[in-house]
Amino acid sequence: MLVVMEAGARPEQIEAVVKQIEKIGLRAHVIPGANRTAIGITGQQRKADPQNLENFDGVKEVIQVSHAYKLVSREAKPDDTVVNIGGVDVGGGNGVIVTGGPCAVESLDQTRAIAEGVRRAGGQLFRGGAYKPRTSPYSFQGLGEEGLEILARVREEFDLPIVTEAIDEESLHLVEQYA
Repeated sequence: MLVVMEAGARPEQIEAVVKQIEKIGLRAHVIPGANRTAIGITGQQRKADPQNLENFDGVKEVIQVSHAYKLVSREAKPDDTVVNIGGVDVGGGNGVIVTGGPCAVESLDQTRAIAEGVRRAGGQLFRGGAYKPRTSPYSFQGLGEEGLEILARVREEFDLPIVTEAIDEESLHLVEQYA
């Protein structure tokens, strides 16, 4: 379910709706937009009827959302999502963003050679895996922190923002250090 607030809804009106949603045992996800705020509702909605939210001050309408991925639907967030990666805007009306790189960073020489090709071909982002979760513990798991160091060097040398993954809290902390 989605609660669409009036364009001029005040913060205290939004908070009152959020509190009511939580009071009936559901989760509220406030989604600020350019013109108005929406509040996505998740949880077992059979437990309680959130339809009474229509009567709250500042509420424009309550919409039933019956498909999967409610929080990323156009009903929940009508505005395009734009993610800035190292100065490159991805999404919205920014056109095609070319990203290239190896599945796994294996060495500085390999990564530099690929980054040179990505830059020469007009790529805007470089993607390389420092951490590679695998089914088998005997398969290559990535270079970890050494891979992040290589990616940081390549980013500086070729002026390409980096995209990589983190697989747990520790790797996330390291990725943030090298960002």
